[in-house]
Amino acid sequence: MTDGDGFPYFIDAVSRRSGLPTEQAAALARAVLQTMAERVTGGAPDDLVGHLPNNVGGYLTGPAPVDGGAEVPPPPDDGPAEFLRRVEQRAGVDPVAARAGTGAVFATLREAMTVREFREMVARLPRDDGGRPGPV
Repeated sequence: MTDGDGFPYFIDAVSRRSGLPTEQAAALARAVLQTMAERVTGGAPDDLVGHLPNNVGGYLTGPAPVDGGAEVPPPPDDGPAEFLRRVEQRAGVDPVAARAGTGAVFATLREAMTVREFREMVARLPRDDGGRPGPV
C-alpha cells in the first residue's frame, strides 16, 4: 500500500471491509485519519505516514483545517465515543456508518503496518474509562 498513489487501493479496502460505497468509504477514511491525527498522543504520527499511500498520509500531519484554512484545536480526551462522534460529523454519516468505517480503516491500517508499529500506534490513542484504547 505504499507504492506511489495507493489511495484508491486503501479506499477500496475500507469500502470492502465496511460494506459502504466507495465515496462514503473515502469520506470516512479521511475523517478517521484526521481525527486520529488530532488525538494521537506524543506528537504527530509521523511513523505511520511512511506506511500509507501518499494521499492518505497527508491526513495524519495534524489537525484538520476548517473553512478559511484555520486549524481545529485538538479536542479534549473524551474517549472512543467522542472519536466516533467527530468521525460521524466530519464524514456526514450516521453513527452506524461511522462505526463500520472506523473499524474498516483500522483494519486496513493494521494490514499496512507491522504488528509492532500498529500496537505502538494504538498505544498512543486515548483510553476509555475501562482502559481500552479508543476507538478500536
